[in-house]
Amino acid sequence: MKYRLRGLFSMECAVYDTYVQKKDGKIMHFDVVVEANTPHEKAIQYGQQWLATVGQAGQKMTSEECQFCHIQEAPPFVEKSIKQQGYWIQKMEGCPN
Repeated sequence: MKYRLRGLFSMECAVYDTYVQKKDGKIMHFDVVVEANTPHEKAIQYGQQWLATVGQAGQKMTSEECQFCHIQEAPPFVEKSIKQQGYWIQKMEGCPN
């Protein structure tokens, strides 16, 4: 938790830009968002966990597919998800609804 000048407490999170080839050969682009001090390996595990929930279990997801992008302040809904399950997935392209 980090104090912000505007008087709010917020979580800083790490964003991992991720591209995974789906079972149909198309590319799925999403961000794995975790608390800033979470190890990269754990972010990859969370991404693999999410892939299983969308029918893409077993697809290759390593540090090559999931790369650190930046640190940012987590909006409240992202912070809530991270506190509940350890991560948030920001769907970008080719992801199921």
